[in-house]
Amino acid sequence: MATEYDLVIIGGGTGGYVAAIRASQLGLKTALVEKGKLGGTCLHAGCIPSKVLLRSAEVYKIAKQGEEFGVITSDVALDFSKVQMRVNRVVNQLHRGVQHLMKQGKIDVYEGYGRILGPSIFSPMPGTVSVEMSDGGENEMLLPKNVIIATGSRPRSLPGLELDGVYVMSSDHALQLQKVPKSILIVGGGVIGIEWASMLADFGAEVTVLEYADRVLPSEDADIAKEMGRLLQKKGIRIVTNAKVLPETLVKENGVTIQAEHQGKRVEFAAETMLVSVGRQANIEGIGLENTDIVLENGYIQTNEYYQTKESHIYAIGDVIGGLQLAHVASHEGILAVEHIAGQMPQPIDYSHVSRCVYSNPEAASVGYTEQEAKERGYELKVGKFPFRAIGKALVHGDTDGFVKIIADERTNDILGVHMIGPHVTDMISEAALARVLDATPWEIGKTIHPHPSLSEAIGEAALAVDGKALHS
Repeated sequence: MATEYDLVIIGGGTGGYVAAIRASQLGLKTALVEKGKLGGTCLHAGCIPSKVLLRSAEVYKIAKQGEEFGVITSDVALDFSKVQMRVNRVVNQLHRGVQHLMKQGKIDVYEGYGRILGPSIFSPMPGTVSVEMSDGGENEMLLPKNVIIATGSRPRSLPGLELDGVYVMSSDHALQLQKVPKSILIVGGGVIGIEWASMLADFGAEVTVLEYADRVLPSEDADIAKEMGRLLQKKGIRIVTNAKVLPETLVKENGVTIQAEHQGKRVEFAAETMLVSVGRQANIEGIGLENTDIVLENGYIQTNEYYQTKESHIYAIGDVIGGLQLAHVASHEGILAVEHIAGQMPQPIDYSHVSRCVYSNPEAASVGYTEQEAKERGYELKVGKFPFRAIGKALVHGDTDGFVKIIADERTNDILGVHMIGPHVTDMISEAALARVLDATPWEIGKTIHPHPSLSEAIGEAALAVDGKALHS
């Protein structure tokens, strides 16, 4: 017998479990299928553990600089085993919290591998979900009126750079490190690569980043990318841009060596280990898509603005549909999909309102268009920038690198993009995101009274700078 549900969600990551909570709030009988642990990649192999590591790296760096603050810390030492113990404590606490939320919402959780079946005696349409139970028990059959696919993604590699977890690692492997490597090559200077480069350098590793594009963080504003490159090099990280890695030259023997084409020459690089950080690919294998009319493009599930696939009762959200592969995006896509299922006709997401964060040291954060993107869209621009070195709270923190940049439309005065690099900007970007949602102008942000001393004063000053009215420059 199949158990009937209003909604079955395949995948219990950030997108899936948040969708389940919203479905429960709307009175839908809901089941969640998860082959691993609730919380998915973000909680167990991504956002949370990597940020715990970054925080430990930051504390270690600050402790070594304690004398600048009048605190004598000449015998500071790193115990990486305790760092990993803290990672586990934080992850386990949050995991228990997610489990509690499922019980609180009366959401049925099936621990196993979910697969969509084609039309059957249970349903004339594809959508029946078979669950291969993790405990080896008999398969469960779930008969939903609607399905949400939220199976997430996994690290991608390059052909010829097979991941072995020792010499060639993904970010998943790196999270399991038992010690800090003496040296590491990081292939890819995007968000994940830069976060790992910053973290490992602060832990004391010798780090080299090989990036194919002409700058690190190539999808971010050029000024932010330039400043990030400068500040990472300032802390001792070697950054090689315009580097085409040649996988066929990889040698794994007492470490790794590999060659890359750079400025018309082949250059060899060597380290104790290598981290490949070249993006992520959707988890679409083995979930029964072949039993449906669901359309794939470049390895991602295609949906409409409400996350319906070609099978209108089957939805897909999060990394599995591509786009902005961010945990907070997956959550909101899940909420919107559930509300659409419930007949509420929610407003589609405007992705230009989504904040993007890099949790390295320094941090970077942005929302809206880069300066180049805004120009390509035909806008006439006015731009304001303000440095943290002129902000009292930054001096108090002992961290004055970086700036806030605001891009506005010359004609309408609308804010088109906000970009930040410097201390705690990932906690400050939400003000800019709210400004985008409310169609605010630089004048309105400039008129907002920011507390003194605070790092947020840089946002107010940058807004005033758009019209040449910054007070402290």
